[in-house]
Amino acid sequence: MTATPEPATPEPAGTATRHRIARGSTDRPSVPPRGPLWILLLASTLTVLAGAVLAPVVELLRADLGVSAGAAGLVLTAHGLSLALVGPLVGRAVDRWGVSGPLGAGLVLYGLAGGAGLLLDDYLALVASRLVFGIGAAAVFTGSTLGLLDLAAGAAARDRMMGWRSAAISLGGVLWPLLGGALGTISWHAPFAVYLVGVPLGLVALRTLSTMDRHRPGSSVAASRSESTTAAKEEASGAVGHAGPARPEPLLRGRPRLLGIYALQAVATALLYGVLVFLPPRLAEVGVRDSFRVALFGALLSLVMSLTGLRFARVRARLGWSGLLLLAFGAWTVALVLLALGTSPVPLLLAPAVFGFGMGLAVPALTVLAAEHAPAGRRGQATALLGTATFGSQFGSPLLFGPVEAATSTSGVFLAAAALAALTLLTLLVTGRRLGTEPPG
Repeated sequence: MTATPEPATPEPAGTATRHRIARGSTDRPSVPPRGPLWILLLASTLTVLAGAVLAPVVELLRADLGVSAGAAGLVLTAHGLSLALVGPLVGRAVDRWGVSGPLGAGLVLYGLAGGAGLLLDDYLALVASRLVFGIGAAAVFTGSTLGLLDLAAGAAARDRMMGWRSAAISLGGVLWPLLGGALGTISWHAPFAVYLVGVPLGLVALRTLSTMDRHRPGSSVAASRSESTTAAKEEASGAVGHAGPARPEPLLRGRPRLLGIYALQAVATALLYGVLVFLPPRLAEVGVRDSFRVALFGALLSLVMSLTGLRFARVRARLGWSGLLLLAFGAWTVALVLLALGTSPVPLLLAPAVFGFGMGLAVPALTVLAAEHAPAGRRGQATALLGTATFGSQFGSPLLFGPVEAATSTSGVFLAAAALAALTLLTLLVTGRRLGTEPPG
């Protein structure tokens, strides 16, 4: 048989696409292969699962272990500390070796360490298991984000892909907390079983995503074989593709735009986890205590975030990056004031919806901006540092707002959070352009 560019027999759907990606072709299709896409989107839902699945049982855990609301909140957020510390290492690993290995191994560790809470009754042991869990979560965050960016061909596809990612994250924020709330009616230990989904998903990812790794855009392997003269010069000068690991400082030095994006991400995450940690005791003040009903409030936040994410590409085209971020912080200010001043379940139900609208805009916007401002061959590290900002702030959120709650009340927490959102909004209005809210080119 005479050799031809395409095989004579039909291939399964998506196979030819995967082969083009594996060969490093720059002519990537606008429709990504379904297998890797669905795995990466499902893995994306696990980033919100990390804390959200436990939010409905925070009050039960606090009462059973005899700890304060802030200490109980650390069970939701302790993994953010280890994630923030190891995130840059994961980013360099993805840049160097591709997505499938770090993501697959991270998912397995995520499942095993997260599921350990099923068996633990000691507070310190529980927090220690969450720190180990954070190492796996770092790989899940960076690997799933970079994998989805790699599947996108062009700016429009990138915006659409990040909108899908935002929708997947927020859909997970609907389903996982509802499942956690339902399991929480059994015991506060039961929701930890949900983390075990990471084990089989990790094994599937190791097998399915390996075709994406060779010549993936922006990787050091791809850069070393690129036909681009510019990329070759950058590598020769040491800008990309170092044999040794690069430190985060050179990536950030001289890039105030990236620093501004990370600062916005840190504030956004602090506000989000202020809501997740302190909404249950705020609801208890107005008579809502059942774990499943508490989960419904969080699910509404995520549902609105999901619906907003699906429209992200169109909204971004109309408002631009600066407009998106201004609208997000404005929505958060309104939502947090409602949480502070609401005296019945109705305004406290409206507030998560408004907050979720802002999250649906900010999550994909900040992810794309961080990736687009990264230098060649360093997108994994830039995205990992976004994870460091995210989860470092997640860890710090109860430490920031806990003393406010102790000195005032849960209403005081939300007033303080509203002030932080309003101050950031004002900063964006004054210095938004200098913060770099437009990607280069």
